[in-house]
Amino acid sequence: MRRFLTDRARRAVAASLRGATRPAAPSPAPAPAPAAALSRPSPSAPSAMAAYMARTMSTSAAGTPPVSLDTINPKVLEFKYAVRGEIVTHAQNLEQELHKNPESLPFDEILYCNIGNPHSLGQQPVTFFREVLSLCDHPALLDKSETHALYSSDAIERAWQILEKIPGRATGAYSHSQGVKGLRDEIAAGIAARDGFHASGDNIFLTDGASPAVHMMMQLLIRSEKDGILCPLPQYPLYSASIALHGGSFVPYFLDEEAGWGLEVDELKKQLDEARSKGITVRALVVINPGNPTGQVLAEENQKKIVEFCKNEGLVLLADEVYQENIYVEDKQFHSFKKIARSMGYTDDDLPLVSFQSVSKGYYGECGKRGGYMEVTGFNADVREQIYKVASVNLCSNISGQILSSLIMNPPKVGDESYESFMVERDGIISSLARRAKALEEAFNSLEGITCNKAEGAMYLFPRLHLPQKAIGAAQAAGAAPDAYYALRLLQATGIVVVPGSGFGQAPGTYHFRCTILPQEDKIPAIISRFKEFHEKFMDEFRDVSRDEAPTGTTIESRGD
Repeated sequence: MRRFLTDRARRAVAASLRGATRPAAPSPAPAPAPAAALSRPSPSAPSAMAAYMARTMSTSAAGTPPVSLDTINPKVLEFKYAVRGEIVTHAQNLEQELHKNPESLPFDEILYCNIGNPHSLGQQPVTFFREVLSLCDHPALLDKSETHALYSSDAIERAWQILEKIPGRATGAYSHSQGVKGLRDEIAAGIAARDGFHASGDNIFLTDGASPAVHMMMQLLIRSEKDGILCPLPQYPLYSASIALHGGSFVPYFLDEEAGWGLEVDELKKQLDEARSKGITVRALVVINPGNPTGQVLAEENQKKIVEFCKNEGLVLLADEVYQENIYVEDKQFHSFKKIARSMGYTDDDLPLVSFQSVSKGYYGECGKRGGYMEVTGFNADVREQIYKVASVNLCSNISGQILSSLIMNPPKVGDESYESFMVERDGIISSLARRAKALEEAFNSLEGITCNKAEGAMYLFPRLHLPQKAIGAAQAAGAAPDAYYALRLLQATGIVVVPGSGFGQAPGTYHFRCTILPQEDKIPAIISRFKEFHEKFMDEFRDVSRDEAPTGTTIESRGD
């Protein structure tokens, strides 16, 4: 705009100079200008135009910047993403301080327990997956004799198979906007093997992690603030953020903490009816299974009721299933919602269903590779064409992520050279995560003023804080949510980074925090020790009554929760 204004001013000045060299034609005396016209020059007065434009440029340069918080999209200001919020920013600042002066803080490292980022906390990549990826990224290795001594034979064979599916074997080129067709077919085959029901590669949309797929569906479904999406509370804040960015209404339903974060259909119906009474058209139901941040795994019968609810109410079922490999209890197992729907006899004609998967979670934890997909079923051809159009705006997802997505759905099988070593790696990671979850859960439940449900799956615990009233008052005086105040104090005393429950949504009057189970197993005892020491001091500092008068457990709740 500034360049445009400058060019106009220059042209006006030039016109004025040209006019000064020509004899002026006689003209009648001008009539008085209307008051409204006095604020800006007449087109017939080029010298005045030049002066006006110069004034405009001067005012713009000295006044408000062209982009400020007052002029950006208000939807961007509205949404929040607590997983990488203020506490994490403060942790990063403390980390820089530690690098400059290692003795400046009461701890020697920052322990990021705020986000599901396994490799950043020491988890090693799965060997087979990385072997195949490296061969696909540098196909010339496949022609070298020494490669057979460095790589397993099935990794070499799989790399050849994948490269044959990619046009021109060009892993640095754009692919089809849904992803490489052969890789989508591989994923569909993996889904069919998992569920026991047919899957088609034509229904797969490969994306850079699951998050872009969620955004695509919100773009598709939300037309205005009158369109709502039913989402759990607590919830992964991607959903509230995406709904806000696309101008829709977040319609919460509460998980039942007393029932192990259970999802009750009666609660869904209650919130759906309330939203409709306010004129909101609820378009879809989001279910996160296994749960984030709550770690519950839904029972099969519960899932059937949810499917029936969506069918009866005409809702799209958005199934976040990115933690499907993270199951830690023997009496629960993962069932995809598509498997449940098909086992009930429902077809594409009965239920629109979108399932999300990612390479970032599970036992693989390849967050930085940005791979994932959504399986879209139950939408007619016209709507599918629009989904493809949205996907095509981004051209395609990255090829490494596409390859990895196909690998996680088709890992080594019995008889493959890599199978035994792969299973050792896989089972080692899952069993270690289960032990870490149990150790942290038991530690939290041993402390005064904390109760914590079991982590049946996923990568997190979501303990409840039963805070003394004095602590709540101190938080209010500091202008912070009580659980955010607690999390900040924890960080400053121990270097442990957790996410306040207020960033995920929670029942009114309750306070929580989310803690990952991802720090390496040998670090868990030190984390527990640091946490216990901090928590005991915190409770003593803000105790409403003496220790002898205060029973442990839920009694604390009545004094300030």
